[in-house]
Amino acid sequence: MADEIKRIDRKLAYKGAVINVYQDTMQFADGHTAQWDFIHHDGAAAVLPVLPDGRILMVRQYRPALDRYTLEIPAGKLDDPKEAGIVCASRELEEESGYRCDHLEPLLVLRTTVAFCNERIEVFAARELTSSRQHLDADESIDLVPCTLAELKEKIFAGEIEDSKTVAAILAYAVKYGAK
Repeated sequence: MADEIKRIDRKLAYKGAVINVYQDTMQFADGHTAQWDFIHHDGAAAVLPVLPDGRILMVRQYRPALDRYTLEIPAGKLDDPKEAGIVCASRELEEESGYRCDHLEPLLVLRTTVAFCNERIEVFAARELTSSRQHLDADESIDLVPCTLAELKEKIFAGEIEDSKTVAAILAYAVKYGAK
């Protein structure tokens, strides 16, 4: 079926700092065409930091797209499309949480919105944290919020945590490590 659909044109509609938006012209097996939007993202990495007492260190930050604060795991975009996800995750862990981890464990890889965006996020678990200090960007304001896994699962199922990378990471961690 996929070979019956092909892209015959791609036009850049908007070039941004984080995303590029394209309009694709797609042709179907019967010859008709349609316009599809496509958002290119260079990729990102995220990390689920686990404190020595088992709580997960979350970051609370304002998200203008939602016009509210969210509770998320530390994450950020790759500095370069070829940057290794583990390098980005390690950097974001220290920048946002003020902790380091010498051994990040791969947790999962996810695609955020496959219908129109190619963003790929590698997610890692950090379980042997050492204290460092935050290195926030000038436009970042982050509060650290330690939570138990039970509290986080409750927040997910109550609709209080909706961020896809965070939901996926918390539930994957619970399954992979048998945490309750």
